[in-house]
Amino acid sequence: MRWMKRLLWIILLILVVAAAAGALVYTTIPLENTQRTHFDAIIVLGYPANADGTPSPVERARVLEGVREYRRGIAPALIMTGGSAHNQHVEADVMADFAIKQGVPATAVLREEQAHDTIQNAYYSMQLMQSHGWKSAEVVSSRSHLPRASLIFTRFPLDYRMHGAPNPPETGWLYSSAVYVYEARNTDRIRLVGFKPNRFLP
Repeated sequence: MRWMKRLLWIILLILVVAAAAGALVYTTIPLENTQRTHFDAIIVLGYPANADGTPSPVERARVLEGVREYRRGIAPALIMTGGSAHNQHVEADVMADFAIKQGVPATAVLREEQAHDTIQNAYYSMQLMQSHGWKSAEVVSSRSHLPRASLIFTRFPLDYRMHGAPNPPETGWLYSSAVYVYEARNTDRIRLVGFKPNRFLP
């Protein structure tokens, strides 16, 4: 039985080392591909709304950060991206309506209503930007999401910079920790395997 215990300890050690290596890669992924400080647009990545159609805490945090950046003059337009990926509410519409309630002119808020994941967020936002002749964007999302989003956006012809929204306090540390583990795993998967954007479209 002693060899069994040793084997279990070896497996545990391998898992710990692999997790540490994955976390190191996750935290060292570049979050920009340009030195720009101002952009054509601010892209706010979607998150599911509450069941009643009101903005969820994470969704609110992302939109409010995008609005703050808009007010700072980082870009003259906001793109809210996200379809009805997790319930019947279109994320882009909930986010856009919330931004407008914060005082952003409706003419400065664009809605990308098709995306069901981060790859589609990038793809459809890129299409929307190209229709306006825009070539640069600050991308706003939750901080834990930024490395994965950066790996995705780097595959598109866009000058971009990632910008993190704070974690809403009501989500709690357990949720935040679980999200970081989830994002680190999915980030490593994209880094190692890669993706072809067209394969992820409807």
